[in-house]
Amino acid sequence: MTIPASKTFLITGVSSGLGRAFAASALAAGHTVVGTVRRQEDADAFAAQADKAHALLLDVTHYDAAPVAISQAETMAGPIDVLVNNAGYGHEGVLEESSIAELERQFAANVFGAVAMMKAVLPGMRERRRGHIVNVTSMGGFITMPGISFYCGSKFALEGISESLGKELKGLGIHVTTIAPGQFRTEWAGRSMERTPRSIADYDAVMNPIRAGRQAKSGNQPGDPAKAAQALLTLVGSDNPPTRLFLGEDALALASQKLEAMRLEIEAWQGVSRSTSFDA
Repeated sequence: MTIPASKTFLITGVSSGLGRAFAASALAAGHTVVGTVRRQEDADAFAAQADKAHALLLDVTHYDAAPVAISQAETMAGPIDVLVNNAGYGHEGVLEESSIAELERQFAANVFGAVAMMKAVLPGMRERRRGHIVNVTSMGGFITMPGISFYCGSKFALEGISESLGKELKGLGIHVTTIAPGQFRTEWAGRSMERTPRSIADYDAVMNPIRAGRQAKSGNQPGDPAKAAQALLTLVGSDNPPTRLFLGEDALALASQKLEAMRLEIEAWQGVSRSTSFDA
């Protein structure tokens, strides 16, 4: 079956940040985009951009709404060729200070909502034997930093789910890729981030500089969302897309450093690793 040059995208969370940039670039390239937002005024603004822009009201944490959203999207725009799970947010807080309710909200938006959308779009993609699922994770889904353990945990989870799903879909004509951005000039570290109040002085030395530095960098990050959007278009246009695509010099550097640190640690502890088998 021939894959159309002009594709239909469903992108969650297009009211701001990377989602808005992804949608704008796809529309500019002649693709059709169904974009999800949570407020009617954002829906009206998105649909007014172009003839091929279709807005859909959706909160991805309402999991039962995902199949309905896919049905509505395909009624408006035709079969979904590319699902981009972009909706989500960041949580900043020391683990000991942060609540289980905050962890549940983080996973609801960043993991469970994305899984609900994947489950809803897959029957159609399987029937057509084509499609591409792109899950926006983070360099924090491969490397970690203190103060965002819940966020990193959610992105690690989505990375693992995505990689495993890609293996399940091998041979069915459906690709799964995670996009792992570094620091991009969005509202992620500003109004889009939930911050747990500080309460334990023992963490001041590690947490206070991190929180102050992140807030100071907000709006001045090195990554250009428009260039990230061009990378997305290159990705979905590939006949052999990668399992994971890091975006940004910082993401590449930190991922490379982690890989080397892992290699050295594995080598240093391989004796213990090998010691656990039954004796011959």
